Amino acid sequence: MIRFDYRRPTSIEACLELLDLYQDKAKLIAGGTDLMVELRADDEKLEHVNMVIDTTHMAALKFIEVEEDVLHLGPGITHEEIWENPFLQEYAPFLCEACHSVGSPQIRHAGTIGGSIGTASPASDPLPPLVALGATVVLASVNGTREVLLEELLLKPYITDIKANEMILSIDFPLLNPEAGFGFVKLGRRKALAISRMNVATYVELDETGKAVDVRIVPGSCMPTAVRISEAEAMLLGQVPSYELHQAIGEKVAEEMIKVTGRRWSTPYKEPVIASLVKRALNQATGVKDDD
Repeated sequence: MIRFDYRRPTSIEACLELLDLYQDKAKLIAGGTDLMVELRADDEKLEHVNMVIDTTHMAALKFIEVEEDVLHLGPGITHEEIWENPFLQEYAPFLCEACHSVGSPQIRHAGTIGGSIGTASPASDPLPPLVALGATVVLASVNGTREVLLEELLLKPYITDIKANEMILSIDFPLLNPEAGFGFVKLGRRKALAISRMNVATYVELDETGKAVDVRIVPGSCMPTAVRISEAEAMLLGQVPSYELHQAIGEKVAEEMIKVTGRRWSTPYKEPVIASLVKRALNQATGVKDDD
């Protein structure tokens, strides 16, 4: 196990000072469900780490607030707390569903939404719904704060634009229409305790004529990072949802995946599966009958 010093600051200000002092030699621990595994495994990418800064006890990072139609989510909120929150169940049900699918009950009670963003695993369940929500991440350092769109913050698998002396203060997103449709579909090796092999978050808002006026499609675990597939979204905008259209949109997402990742040994499996998952997530969001 990698040996490290440990600090438990009592305020955000003290935490930021420690981060500024130790820079990339420090790691924040929120739930520790990823970090402790890596430290115990002597993960070579953490060889330089000699300081762990514990934020798990900081009440200032645990909040779910609404201000002027924008929801502010504290990075210290656990997956289970998101799943159990009635307001989020109404306004971001696919985020709740994604958080409820994470790991085991023990993991969901310890792991935090801020930790999921900081880890930036391409197999993360909460990240696709957050990207679909248009989430913005508020970052702080001793030099001040800045806001970054989550989709732009995620650079590569396990790599973000969070600087060594920064920490997440808040995850913010505008409230979407609760009468619209939300979908989240996950494929794992088993129903529980499974890391996603692939997942998809969708949001579809229809007008009074039944045509789509807002479409968001975000696949996970098949691209380097969670991103909206605008080419696929455009196929549904202004159209009435249908099984055949959703099937074609799923095939478009698979096509865009291959453009980014290239053809690999896993492509013959992933191509039809991601197409099917997108179709099912769109069917779920729109109420279209899934014939599979």
